[in-house]
Amino acid sequence: MKAKPIYKIVDDKGRVLIPKALRTAAEMEHGDIVRLGIQKGVITAKKVDLIEIGDQSPEAVEAFVRAAIRDMPEETLISIAAKLLDMIEKRKGPIRLD
Repeated sequence: MKAKPIYKIVDDKGRVLIPKALRTAAEMEHGDIVRLGIQKGVITAKKVDLIEIGDQSPEAVEAFVRAAIRDMPEETLISIAAKLLDMIEKRKGPIRLD
């Protein structure tokens, strides 16, 4: 049976909500990494477990970090947070969180 098409409107920031039924079918959950691509005018969104080797774009690194911390033990997260706070305290000048 062929699924009915779903139509969405792109918002002013270029975002499109993926409906829950499609996210469920693709086994996408909050915090998952999604690889976007385009071929012959068709945009694809695919859930991935790993980022392609060599992709060190800020978006790829952030996605990797968020996916990695999702499954980390609490003790590890606290240790990382403590190190980051120590780095912030030692840093000279104003702190910018962009």
